[in-house]
Amino acid sequence: MPSLAIAVTAGMPFFELAIPCHIFGTDRIQPPSNWYDLRVCAIGTDGDTPLAGPWFTTRTSYGPDDLVSADTVLVPASADVHGDPPAELVAALREAHRRGARLVSFCSGAFTLAATGLLDGRTAATHWMYAQLLAERYPAVSVDPAVLYVDHGDVLTGAGATASIDVCLHLIREDFGTGVANSLARQLVAPAHRPGGQAQYIETPLPERRDDSLAPVLHWAAERLHEPLTVADLARYAHTSPRTLVRRFHAATGTTPMQWLQAQRIARARELLEGTDLAVDRVADIAGLGTAANLRRHFTRAVGVPPVDYRRTYRSARATESDRPPAPAAP
Repeated sequence: MPSLAIAVTAGMPFFELAIPCHIFGTDRIQPPSNWYDLRVCAIGTDGDTPLAGPWFTTRTSYGPDDLVSADTVLVPASADVHGDPPAELVAALREAHRRGARLVSFCSGAFTLAATGLLDGRTAATHWMYAQLLAERYPAVSVDPAVLYVDHGDVLTGAGATASIDVCLHLIREDFGTGVANSLARQLVAPAHRPGGQAQYIETPLPERRDDSLAPVLHWAAERLHEPLTVADLARYAHTSPRTLVRRFHAATGTTPMQWLQAQRIARARELLEGTDLAVDRVADIAGLGTAANLRRHFTRAVGVPPVDYRRTYRSARATESDRPPAPAAP
Protein backbone atom coordinates (compact mmCIF):
# COMPACT_ATOMS: atom_id res chain seq x y z
CA MET A 1 0.00 0.00 0.00
CA PRO A 2 1.74 3.22 -1.13
CA SER A 3 1.70 5.98 1.47
CA LEU A 4 0.74 9.50 0.38
CA ALA A 5 1.13 12.52 2.67
CA ILE A 6 -0.51 15.90 2.16
CA ALA A 7 1.29 18.82 3.81
CA VAL A 8 -1.09 21.24 5.52
CA THR A 9 0.02 24.64 6.84
CA ALA A 10 -1.87 27.49 8.46
CA GLY A 11 -3.73 29.71 6.02
CA MET A 12 -3.49 27.28 3.11
CA PRO A 13 -6.21 27.68 0.44
CA PHE A 14 -8.81 24.94 0.63
CA PHE A 15 -9.53 24.01 -3.00
CA GLU A 16 -6.23 22.32 -3.87
CA LEU A 17 -6.36 20.48 -0.53
CA ALA A 18 -9.89 19.17 -1.07
CA ILE A 19 -9.05 17.61 -4.44
CA PRO A 20 -6.38 15.12 -3.27
CA CYS A 21 -8.33 14.37 -0.08
CA HIS A 22 -11.34 13.40 -2.20
CA ILE A 23 -9.38 11.45 -4.81
CA PHE A 24 -6.84 9.65 -2.64
CA GLY A 25 -8.89 9.38 0.56
CA THR A 26 -11.33 6.78 -0.79
CA ASP A 27 -10.37 3.31 -2.02
CA ARG A 28 -10.94 3.49 -5.76
CA ILE A 29 -10.11 -0.13 -6.62
CA GLN A 30 -12.88 -2.74 -6.71
CA PRO A 31 -12.65 -5.00 -4.87
CA PRO A 32 -10.82 -2.82 -2.31
CA SER A 33 -7.11 -3.47 -2.53
CA ASN A 34 -3.81 -1.72 -1.92
CA TRP A 35 -4.98 1.85 -2.46
CA TYR A 36 -3.11 4.80 -0.97
CA ASP A 37 -2.49 5.12 2.75
CA LEU A 38 -3.49 8.79 3.00
CA ARG A 39 -1.94 11.00 5.68
CA VAL A 40 -3.00 14.62 6.13
CA CYS A 41 0.04 16.06 7.92
CA ALA A 42 -0.14 19.32 9.86
CA ILE A 43 3.13 21.25 9.72
CA GLY A 44 4.04 24.00 12.17
CA THR A 45 0.77 23.75 14.12
CA ASP A 46 -0.71 21.83 17.01
CA GLY A 47 -2.97 19.87 14.65
CA ASP A 48 -5.77 22.45 14.54
CA THR A 49 -4.98 24.38 11.37
CA PRO A 50 -7.18 27.22 10.05
CA LEU A 51 -7.86 26.98 6.33
CA ALA A 52 -9.54 29.26 3.79
CA GLY A 53 -10.42 32.08 6.12
CA PRO A 54 -12.88 31.40 8.94
CA TRP A 55 -14.73 28.48 7.36
CA PHE A 56 -12.61 25.35 7.78
CA THR A 57 -10.15 23.75 10.17
CA THR A 58 -8.38 20.42 9.96
CA ARG A 59 -7.69 18.11 12.87
CA THR A 60 -5.16 15.35 12.25
CA SER A 61 -2.89 13.09 14.26
CA TYR A 62 -0.23 13.15 11.51
CA GLY A 63 2.75 15.48 11.56
CA PRO A 64 6.17 16.07 9.98
CA ASP A 65 7.53 12.60 10.80
CA ASP A 66 4.64 10.97 8.92
CA LEU A 67 5.32 13.24 5.94
CA VAL A 68 9.03 12.40 5.85
CA SER A 69 8.37 8.65 5.77
CA ALA A 70 5.73 8.75 2.98
CA ASP A 71 6.26 7.42 -0.55
CA THR A 72 4.64 10.50 -2.12
CA VAL A 73 4.33 13.97 -0.58
CA LEU A 74 1.85 16.53 -1.90
CA VAL A 75 2.15 20.28 -1.29
CA PRO A 76 -1.31 21.53 -2.34
CA ALA A 77 -0.70 25.29 -2.19
CA SER A 78 1.19 28.03 -0.38
CA ALA A 79 -0.46 30.28 2.16
CA ASP A 80 1.70 33.24 1.10
CA VAL A 81 3.52 33.33 -2.25
CA HIS A 82 5.37 36.50 -1.22
CA GLY A 83 6.78 35.15 2.05
CA ASP A 84 8.94 32.19 2.95
CA PRO A 85 7.27 28.81 3.56
CA PRO A 86 7.56 27.28 7.05
CA ALA A 87 11.16 26.20 7.66
CA GLU A 88 9.90 22.96 9.22
CA LEU A 89 8.08 22.07 6.00
CA VAL A 90 11.08 22.88 3.79
CA ALA A 91 13.31 20.70 5.97
CA ALA A 92 10.78 17.85 5.97
CA LEU A 93 10.48 17.95 2.16
CA ARG A 94 14.25 17.83 1.73
CA GLU A 95 14.49 14.86 4.08
CA ALA A 96 11.58 13.06 2.38
CA HIS A 97 13.26 13.54 -0.99
CA ARG A 98 16.57 12.29 0.40
CA ARG A 99 14.77 9.15 1.58
CA GLY A 100 13.36 8.57 -1.92
CA ALA A 101 9.90 10.16 -1.77
CA ARG A 102 8.20 11.59 -4.85
CA LEU A 103 7.39 15.27 -4.23
CA VAL A 104 4.38 16.88 -5.90
CA SER A 105 3.07 20.45 -5.84
CA PHE A 106 -0.20 21.94 -6.98
CA CYS A 107 -0.62 25.57 -7.95
CA SER A 108 1.34 27.89 -5.62
CA GLY A 109 2.81 24.87 -3.84
CA ALA A 110 5.60 25.24 -6.41
CA PHE A 111 6.91 28.15 -4.30
CA THR A 112 7.40 25.75 -1.41
CA LEU A 113 9.19 23.18 -3.56
CA ALA A 114 11.34 25.92 -5.07
CA ALA A 115 12.39 26.98 -1.54
CA THR A 116 13.88 23.51 -1.00
CA GLY A 117 16.29 24.02 -3.92
CA LEU A 118 15.06 20.79 -5.54
CA LEU A 119 13.69 22.69 -8.54
CA ASP A 120 16.97 24.48 -9.30
CA GLY A 121 17.99 23.85 -12.89
CA ARG A 122 14.65 22.21 -13.68
CA THR A 123 11.48 23.23 -15.48
CA ALA A 124 8.47 23.77 -13.22
CA ALA A 125 4.77 24.52 -13.61
CA THR A 126 2.48 26.63 -11.48
CA HIS A 127 -0.74 28.58 -11.94
CA TRP A 128 -0.22 31.00 -14.82
CA MET A 129 -1.05 33.94 -12.53
CA TYR A 130 1.96 33.10 -10.33
CA ALA A 131 4.46 32.15 -13.05
CA GLN A 132 6.24 35.51 -13.31
CA LEU A 133 6.50 35.88 -9.53
CA LEU A 134 7.87 32.36 -9.14
CA ALA A 135 10.50 33.06 -11.80
CA GLU A 136 11.47 36.32 -10.11
CA ARG A 137 11.71 34.85 -6.61
CA TYR A 138 13.56 31.71 -7.73
CA PRO A 139 15.62 32.56 -10.82
CA ALA A 140 17.36 29.15 -10.80
CA VAL A 141 13.99 27.57 -11.69
CA SER A 142 12.85 27.51 -15.32
CA VAL A 143 9.14 28.34 -15.04
CA ASP A 144 6.82 27.27 -17.86
CA PRO A 145 3.64 29.36 -17.52
CA ALA A 146 1.65 27.41 -20.11
CA VAL A 147 1.75 23.71 -19.28
CA LEU A 148 -0.54 21.69 -17.01
CA TYR A 149 2.23 19.85 -15.20
CA VAL A 150 5.90 18.86 -15.40
CA ASP A 151 7.04 15.42 -14.21
CA HIS A 152 10.74 14.85 -13.47
CA GLY A 153 10.09 11.50 -11.84
CA ASP A 154 11.17 12.47 -8.34
CA VAL A 155 9.63 15.95 -8.40
CA LEU A 156 6.37 16.94 -10.11
CA THR A 157 4.83 20.42 -10.32
CA GLY A 158 1.31 21.18 -11.50
CA ALA A 159 -0.74 24.20 -12.46
CA GLY A 160 -3.61 25.40 -10.29
CA ALA A 161 -7.30 24.74 -9.83
CA THR A 162 -8.71 21.87 -11.93
CA ALA A 163 -5.26 21.04 -13.33
CA SER A 164 -4.72 19.46 -9.91
CA ILE A 165 -7.17 16.75 -11.01
CA ASP A 166 -4.98 16.10 -14.06
CA VAL A 167 -1.95 15.70 -11.79
CA CYS A 168 -3.82 13.29 -9.50
CA LEU A 169 -4.93 11.18 -12.46
CA HIS A 170 -1.36 11.22 -13.77
CA LEU A 171 -0.08 9.89 -10.43
CA ILE A 172 -2.73 7.16 -10.37
CA ARG A 173 -1.90 6.23 -13.97
CA GLU A 174 1.75 5.84 -12.99
CA ASP A 175 0.97 3.87 -9.81
CA PHE A 176 -2.05 1.76 -10.77
CA GLY A 177 -2.27 1.89 -14.55
CA THR A 178 -4.40 3.47 -17.24
CA GLY A 179 -7.51 1.41 -16.54
CA VAL A 180 -7.83 2.60 -12.94
CA ALA A 181 -7.09 6.21 -13.92
CA ASN A 182 -9.70 6.13 -16.71
CA SER A 183 -12.31 4.63 -14.40
CA LEU A 184 -11.73 7.34 -11.83
CA ALA A 185 -11.83 10.04 -14.50
CA ARG A 186 -15.30 8.83 -15.49
CA GLN A 187 -16.42 9.08 -11.85
CA LEU A 188 -15.06 12.62 -11.65
CA VAL A 189 -16.52 13.56 -15.06
CA ALA A 190 -13.01 14.68 -16.01
CA PRO A 191 -10.86 14.11 -19.11
CA ALA A 192 -9.17 10.73 -18.79
CA HIS A 193 -5.80 12.07 -19.89
CA ARG A 194 -4.60 15.54 -20.63
CA PRO A 195 -0.86 15.49 -21.40
CA GLY A 196 1.28 17.64 -19.12
CA GLY A 197 2.36 19.79 -22.03
CA GLN A 198 -1.19 20.82 -22.90
CA ALA A 199 -1.89 24.50 -22.41
CA GLN A 200 -3.44 25.36 -19.03
CA TYR A 201 -4.97 28.61 -20.18
CA ILE A 202 -6.55 29.29 -23.56
CA GLU A 203 -7.43 32.86 -24.51
CA THR A 204 -10.99 32.54 -25.88
CA PRO A 205 -13.05 35.61 -24.92
CA LEU A 206 -16.16 34.50 -26.81
CA PRO A 207 -16.95 31.37 -28.82
CA GLU A 208 -17.73 31.87 -32.49
CA ARG A 209 -21.02 30.04 -32.11
CA ARG A 210 -22.94 28.33 -29.35
CA ASP A 211 -22.81 24.87 -31.02
CA ASP A 212 -19.02 25.00 -31.41
CA SER A 213 -18.31 22.07 -29.10
CA LEU A 214 -15.69 19.61 -30.31
CA ALA A 215 -17.08 16.82 -28.11
CA PRO A 216 -18.83 14.93 -30.95
CA VAL A 217 -15.78 14.85 -33.21
CA LEU A 218 -13.47 13.96 -30.31
CA HIS A 219 -15.72 11.06 -29.35
CA TRP A 220 -15.95 9.95 -32.99
CA ALA A 221 -12.17 10.05 -33.41
CA ALA A 222 -11.49 8.27 -30.10
CA GLU A 223 -13.54 5.31 -31.34
CA ARG A 224 -11.49 5.16 -34.57
CA LEU A 225 -7.92 5.43 -33.35
CA HIS A 226 -7.04 2.33 -35.37
CA GLU A 227 -7.93 4.13 -38.59
CA PRO A 228 -5.47 6.42 -40.46
CA LEU A 229 -7.38 9.58 -39.58
CA THR A 230 -6.39 12.93 -41.05
CA VAL A 231 -7.36 16.51 -40.29
CA ALA A 232 -9.54 16.37 -43.39
CA ASP A 233 -11.38 13.33 -41.99
CA LEU A 234 -12.08 15.11 -38.71
CA ALA A 235 -13.14 18.28 -40.49
CA ARG A 236 -15.47 16.34 -42.75
CA TYR A 237 -17.19 14.74 -39.74
CA ALA A 238 -17.43 18.14 -38.02
CA HIS A 239 -18.92 19.68 -41.20
CA THR A 240 -16.27 22.38 -41.36
CA SER A 241 -13.09 23.18 -43.24
CA PRO A 242 -9.71 21.79 -42.11
CA ARG A 243 -8.45 25.31 -41.39
CA THR A 244 -11.47 26.11 -39.22
CA LEU A 245 -11.17 22.80 -37.40
CA VAL A 246 -7.50 23.42 -36.59
CA ARG A 247 -8.34 26.86 -35.24
CA ARG A 248 -11.21 25.54 -33.12
CA PHE A 249 -9.10 22.63 -31.91
CA HIS A 250 -6.28 24.85 -30.75
CA ALA A 251 -8.69 27.25 -29.04
CA ALA A 252 -10.37 24.39 -27.16
CA THR A 253 -7.41 22.14 -26.31
CA GLY A 254 -4.24 24.17 -26.81
CA THR A 255 -2.92 21.58 -29.25
CA THR A 256 -3.41 20.39 -32.84
CA PRO A 257 -5.73 17.62 -34.01
CA MET A 258 -2.84 15.31 -34.89
CA GLN A 259 -1.04 15.91 -31.60
CA TRP A 260 -4.27 15.13 -29.77
CA LEU A 261 -4.73 11.94 -31.78
CA GLN A 262 -1.17 10.88 -31.03
CA ALA A 263 -1.69 11.36 -27.29
CA GLN A 264 -4.90 9.29 -27.41
CA ARG A 265 -3.14 6.52 -29.33
CA ILE A 266 -0.32 6.38 -26.80
CA ALA A 267 -2.88 6.21 -23.98
CA ARG A 268 -4.68 3.38 -25.80
CA ALA A 269 -1.38 1.52 -26.24
CA ARG A 270 -0.65 1.86 -22.52
CA GLU A 271 -4.05 0.41 -21.68
CA LEU A 272 -3.52 -2.56 -24.01
CA LEU A 273 -0.02 -3.22 -22.69
CA GLU A 274 -1.32 -3.18 -19.13
CA GLY A 275 -4.47 -5.23 -19.60
CA THR A 276 -3.75 -7.72 -22.40
CA ASP A 277 -1.10 -10.16 -23.60
CA LEU A 278 -1.34 -8.94 -27.20
CA ALA A 279 1.91 -8.84 -29.14
CA VAL A 280 3.47 -5.42 -29.60
CA ASP A 281 2.70 -5.35 -33.32
CA ARG A 282 -0.98 -6.07 -32.58
CA VAL A 283 -1.03 -3.33 -29.93
CA ALA A 284 0.43 -0.94 -32.51
CA ASP A 285 -2.27 -1.88 -35.01
CA ILE A 286 -5.21 -1.49 -32.60
CA ALA A 287 -3.88 1.79 -31.19
CA GLY A 288 -3.47 3.23 -34.67
CA LEU A 289 0.33 3.50 -34.53
CA GLY A 290 0.92 1.20 -37.49
CA THR A 291 3.97 -0.97 -37.01
CA ALA A 292 5.74 -2.24 -33.91
CA ALA A 293 8.74 -0.06 -34.80
CA ASN A 294 6.54 3.03 -35.02
CA LEU A 295 4.92 2.18 -31.68
CA ARG A 296 8.32 1.74 -30.04
CA ARG A 297 9.57 5.06 -31.34
CA HIS A 298 6.55 7.15 -30.33
CA PHE A 299 5.82 5.26 -27.10
CA THR A 300 9.39 5.57 -25.86
CA ARG A 301 9.43 9.28 -26.67
CA ALA A 302 6.15 9.89 -24.82
CA VAL A 303 6.44 7.51 -21.86
CA GLY A 304 10.19 7.22 -21.43
CA VAL A 305 10.55 3.44 -21.82
CA PRO A 306 9.92 0.98 -24.70
CA PRO A 307 6.55 -0.84 -24.77
CA VAL A 308 7.98 -4.23 -23.71
CA ASP A 309 9.81 -2.70 -20.76
CA TYR A 310 6.69 -0.74 -19.79
CA ARG A 311 4.58 -3.91 -19.74
CA ARG A 312 7.19 -5.81 -17.75
CA THR A 313 7.65 -3.00 -15.21
CA TYR A 314 3.91 -2.42 -14.82
CA ARG A 315 3.13 -6.08 -14.26
CA SER A 316 6.05 -6.51 -11.88
CA ALA A 317 4.81 -3.55 -9.82
CA ARG A 318 1.25 -4.91 -9.75
CA ALA A 319 2.50 -8.36 -8.73
CA THR A 320 4.47 -6.79 -5.89
CA GLU A 321 1.37 -4.92 -4.73
CA SER A 322 -0.76 -8.10 -4.79
CA ASP A 323 1.84 -9.99 -2.75
CA ARG A 324 1.71 -7.47 0.07
CA PRO A 325 -0.47 -8.43 3.06
CA PRO A 326 -3.68 -6.40 3.44
CA ALA A 327 -3.68 -3.52 5.87
CA PRO A 328 -4.95 -4.49 9.33
CA ALA A 329 -8.57 -3.71 9.96
CA ALA A 330 -9.35 -0.66 12.05
CA PRO A 331 -10.08 -1.53 15.68
